[in-house]
Amino acid sequence: MSVLAITGLNQFYGGSHTLWDVDLTVAPGSRMCVMGRNGMGKTTLLKCIMGLLPATSGAITFDGNDLLHSPAEQRAKLGIGYVPQGREIFSHLTVEENLRVGLGVRKNGYRTIPSGVFDLFPILKRMLRRRGGDLSGGQQQQLAIGRALVLEPKLLILDEPTEGIQPNIVHEIGDIVLKLNQEAGLTVLLVEQKLPFARRVASEFCILDKGRRVAAGSIGQLTDDVVRAHLSV
Repeated sequence: MSVLAITGLNQFYGGSHTLWDVDLTVAPGSRMCVMGRNGMGKTTLLKCIMGLLPATSGAITFDGNDLLHSPAEQRAKLGIGYVPQGREIFSHLTVEENLRVGLGVRKNGYRTIPSGVFDLFPILKRMLRRRGGDLSGGQQQQLAIGRALVLEPKLLILDEPTEGIQPNIVHEIGDIVLKLNQEAGLTVLLVEQKLPFARRVASEFCILDKGRRVAAGSIGQLTDDVVRAHLSV
């Protein structure tokens, strides 16, 4: 059984073949980490899942729904929370306004920011009137995750959640991902380069190399030999 199932996914960007017959299954309640060196197709894969890039062939299903032919805006309504690389918060909007953006795509029309977001990120409650662009990198990442959680998603997708963030906030984000997964049952799919973070947070891994899946398994199978073969620069 899977929450997200990708089979035989191919994607072209201009004349380049960026994803080659990628298969990936994300089980309910798991924490799947997609890994790989820079430029190997990790972000491209997430953008295909979210409908931000067109897939050429293959299949993507989420909770039994065909995603490949669903408009991008529909995917959030199905229950996918997405935190893009670089966070992409609205710098000119306040923290509260950024969070309310997520309410606009909730399926049930609920218009109040869930209190659980502030339980996880109390700093956001204290900074509701502050503009997003005035926050630190770590605070912006918390805001981006909080905005995705406003949907109360079934699947949370995080693209490089530790990029450009101070170590204490990196650890805190790891704690929050584990808490959401273990206490709230949220399924997580993340792209991550930092090996210690991946080993701490993920339950499974998948490695892409030049757009192809070259290794996968439980996080305990991410041995030093696998790292040397596919992740060392």
